[in-house]
Amino acid sequence: MTTIERLWKDLQLPAGDALHFAGGHSCAVDLDCDAPTGVRVGAPFDLEDMLQRDPSWVSSVDGLTAVDLGGSGLLWGGEGSHGSEGFIARLTVDHALVWAMFFTESNPFDHIRLSRNTATFISTSGHEVTVDADDPRTPIPAPASRVPT
Repeated sequence: MTTIERLWKDLQLPAGDALHFAGGHSCAVDLDCDAPTGVRVGAPFDLEDMLQRDPSWVSSVDGLTAVDLGGSGLLWGGEGSHGSEGFIARLTVDHALVWAMFFTESNPFDHIRLSRNTATFISTSGHEVTVDADDPRTPIPAPASRVPT
């Protein structure tokens, strides 16, 4: 079991702006209103090393909204331990973690829109993060612009 899976079992996530995959890969993320998806994925980092240096660097999470993906799991969004924190996640049918993003300054995510495989998570402060539900690192194609007739 990876470090992130152990944390998730206790409904905890590392308390920093990051994307984590159940397999153990983690990378930094930044909320960016100018980015088409509302978030920029940054450099990878070693989660175990980070937590060894500061074991208290975790936040409890609680879900506020979910979208059932049928036989392929669910999308979940919610809050962290502090009012400014929010998280978004993809879970398996058994609620095991596939991936999760945590943000320290997003506010809680309380709404999810789903269109095919593209999910938009919306926080209580209006931050929108749009990702591919299977892999949030996958670029989301820009919507086709409408040509006036």
